Amino acid sequence: MPQEPFLFILLLLTLFSFLAAAAAAILAAKAAGNGRTDMDGLYNALDRQRTALSEEARQTRQESSRAAMEAVESLGRTLAAGQQQQSRELSIRQDSLQKTVAELTRGIDGRFAQFMAQNEQQLSGIRSTVENRLSAMQEDNAAKLEQMRKTVDERLEKTLETRLGQSFKMVSERLEQVYKGLGEMQTLAAGVGDLKKVLSNVKTRGLLGEVQLGAILEDILAPGQYETNVATRRDSRNPVEFAVVLPGDGETPVYLPIDAKFPADAYIQLTQAYDLGDREAIDEAARLLKTRVKAFARDIRDKYIDPPHTTDFAVMFLPFEGLYAQVLQLDLVEQLQRDYKVVVAGPTTMAALLNSLQMGFKTLAIQKRSAEVWQVLGAVKTEFNRFGDVLETTQQRLEQAGSELDKLVGVRTRAIRRRLAQVGELPETDAAALLGGDE
Repeated sequence: MPQEPFLFILLLLTLFSFLAAAAAAILAAKAAGNGRTDMDGLYNALDRQRTALSEEARQTRQESSRAAMEAVESLGRTLAAGQQQQSRELSIRQDSLQKTVAELTRGIDGRFAQFMAQNEQQLSGIRSTVENRLSAMQEDNAAKLEQMRKTVDERLEKTLETRLGQSFKMVSERLEQVYKGLGEMQTLAAGVGDLKKVLSNVKTRGLLGEVQLGAILEDILAPGQYETNVATRRDSRNPVEFAVVLPGDGETPVYLPIDAKFPADAYIQLTQAYDLGDREAIDEAARLLKTRVKAFARDIRDKYIDPPHTTDFAVMFLPFEGLYAQVLQLDLVEQLQRDYKVVVAGPTTMAALLNSLQMGFKTLAIQKRSAEVWQVLGAVKTEFNRFGDVLETTQQRLEQAGSELDKLVGVRTRAIRRRLAQVGELPETDAAALLGGDE
C-alpha cells in the first residue's frame, strides 16, 4: 500500500523526461534545418522512446499489481485481526450485560414480590373496611326502610280512609242528586203530560200563542198603539185577538189585525215523521200542515180584513220558529199573501215587523208636530230679533260709558296733576305715616 505513490511519481517522471527529450529533438531539428532526414531520425527516436516508455509502463503496472495484491492481503489480515478483537470484546460485553440483566431481574422479582405482598395487605385492609361499612350501611338502610315503610303504611292508611270517606260521601251526594233528578224527571214527565194535554186542546193552544203574541206587543209597542179583542169588521162580531192601531184620516183609526194560530197536531205529526225518516209520512204530514195553515189564513181573511177600516192584509202569528220554518219550507208565504192577503210571521219576524211600525209611528208623530215646531221657531226668531236690538242698545251704552271714562281718566287726571305740580313731594315713609294716620 505505501509503494503506490512512489510508482505513480516514477511514472510521471518518466513521462516528463520523454516529453522533454522529444521537445529538445524538435527544437534541435528546427535549429539545424536538416530537412526530411532529420525528421525521420526524430521519428525513429520517438518510436524508441515510446517503446521504452511502454516497457516501463508495463513494468510499472506489474509492480503496481503486485503492490495492490500485497496491500489487499495486508488489509485482509488487518480486518481479520480486528474482527477477532471485536468478537472477543463483544463476547465480554455480552457476558457482562447478561450478568447485569440477571441481577436486575432478580431485583425486580424481589421488589415485585414485596409490592404484591404490600398490595395484598392493603387490599385485605380495604376489603375488611368496605365489608364493615357495607354491613353498617345495610343495617342503617334496613332501619330507614322499615321506618319509611311504617310511615308510608300510616299515610296510605290515613289517605285511603280519607279518600274512601270522600268517595262514599260523593257517591251518597250523587245518589241523592240522582234521586232528585228522578223526582224532577217525574215532575217533568207530569209537566210534559200536562203540556201534551194543553196542546191537544184547541182552545188552550190558541191561548198559548195569544199569550206569547201579547208579550211581544207589550215589549215593543205602547199601550195606546194596539188594542185587544177588537171587532175589525163592521158586519161581524168576531173579535181579533190583537190589532195595531194605525193613524187614519185623523178621526177614525185603521186597524192591522194580528191573530195567533198554532196547528199543533199537524206540526207534531210532521216532526215525528222527520224523526222516523219515513218519506211517505213526511209528505202526508206536510200536506196536512199546508191544509191547516191555508184554512187559518182563509178564516183570518173572512173574519178580520175589512178595508178601509182595516188594512188590506192581516198577520198570522205562529208561536214557534220551527213551525214558521216549516211554513217557509212549504212555500206558503207568497201563496197566502196572494190568495188570502195574510202575512205569516214567527216570533222574530213579528218583533221586526212591530219595530218597523214603531219607527213609522215616530215618524208620523214628528210630521204631526212639525207645525208646532215651526211656530216655536218663529217665536224664537222674533225673540232673537228683539234680543239683537237690546244687544245693540247695550253696546251703544257701553261705548258711551267707555268714552266718558276715558274723558274722566285723561282730562281730569291731567288737571289734577297741573294743580299738584307746585306741591312738594314728601318722602315715602312720611307719606305712608301721614296717610296711615289719616286713616
